[in-house]
Amino acid sequence: MVGEVPVGDSRGSPHCRTTTMPDNASPPVSRQAWSVLIVSTLAFTVCFMVWMMFGVIGIPLKQQLGLNATEFGLLTAMPVLTGSLVRVPLGIWTDRYGGRIVMAVLMAVTVPAIWLMGYATQFWHFLVIGLFVGLAGGSFSVGTPYVARWFPRHRQGMAMGVYGAGNSGSAVNKFVAPALLVAGGWTLVPQVYALTMAVTVVLFWLFSAHDAKHLVPGSVRFTDQLRALKDPRVLKYCQYYSIVFGGYVALALWMVQYYVGEYGLDIRVAALLAACFSLPGGVLRAMGGVLSDRYGAHKVTWWVMWVSWICLFLLSYPQTDFTIATVDGPRTFHLGLNVYAFTALMAVLGVAWAFGKASVFKYISNDYPHNIGTISGIVGLAGGLGGFVLPILFGVLLDVTGIRSSAFMLLYGVVWVSLIWMYWTEVRRTDVMGSRPAAQTA
Repeated sequence: MVGEVPVGDSRGSPHCRTTTMPDNASPPVSRQAWSVLIVSTLAFTVCFMVWMMFGVIGIPLKQQLGLNATEFGLLTAMPVLTGSLVRVPLGIWTDRYGGRIVMAVLMAVTVPAIWLMGYATQFWHFLVIGLFVGLAGGSFSVGTPYVARWFPRHRQGMAMGVYGAGNSGSAVNKFVAPALLVAGGWTLVPQVYALTMAVTVVLFWLFSAHDAKHLVPGSVRFTDQLRALKDPRVLKYCQYYSIVFGGYVALALWMVQYYVGEYGLDIRVAALLAACFSLPGGVLRAMGGVLSDRYGAHKVTWWVMWVSWICLFLLSYPQTDFTIATVDGPRTFHLGLNVYAFTALMAVLGVAWAFGKASVFKYISNDYPHNIGTISGIVGLAGGLGGFVLPILFGVLLDVTGIRSSAFMLLYGVVWVSLIWMYWTEVRRTDVMGSRPAAQTA
């Protein structure tokens, strides 16, 4: 079966000439595209590793500086704030100037800040330097549109999923940072990370490429691109991403100290078990992209939310001792997750969120193919802000209630919001009997 395909420019504007080609045909993916994808994923992995640095070195800093849970949450969340706020302008600049130059400059400017982290001594020093280190987190909204435009539309979910697998830098941090911490103290971690980032900048520049056809026309203004904020679909995708990415970042920062406090584990064992959540939450994002290409963003996201709902319901239950009256007298029972059950549930949650992070961006590539940079920046900003606010709220809830699992109670409520929103705007409009085509999502 063949169909007419307009021949046009990189924005898809048709000219008068047409040609015919099979419906399922597409140009082969070039070696240059694969090179861009591979080196960009490496760069994002290193950036994410740096971004999550406080998740491990924050443990000895908490003791050294005498921080309470709220202050610890603020410390770990500070880099996330900057990495979130810069996502929209970085996405716009990527559309305008190209991902290669924006990504290289972004990584280069973080190197001095990472190095200086090792010389900080006061709490406010760490907060200020953390803001500059956090710029590395903005790399997501640069690389996502950058790699997507090197691939045909039906492969963009895969491309963005592979790139997003750089979230596994959180797990890499949990393997590397504890070893460096034991070997030379916490100050060794930022020094090694600064050197690693500098080497990555060079590798990225050597193996990446630039294509002027991928740029947004210069006539498009900043205010034109920000009009997307009025689109209810964008707001909905922001809500989805605030849990699948914001929740992932928050827990990646929070879990090491949670294991240490809840189960009394050594920091190296705690980091290893925390990686059971972080690693699949990053690596399997590529699989989520493939599934989204095949089954659609809606189906994958719907199942992600329900799996998250179940896991968070179980994780929310605190360690509880209760006594009941029996015919033989009072009997006390204990109810709570042991470390093995807790880790297994966290691993399942990590897999679900890995798929969800990819499926949300499949929504974006479907609905906004010519404005991926700006929309991904806006949605990424929402997810990043979730990653900033949630650790602070985790600390506040812990200080107020004394219940560590209150963090999961909060996330459980956020998932409820996403499920209800998705039901009313997508599921409710779908004809489950199949007698008419499914309605378009709102």
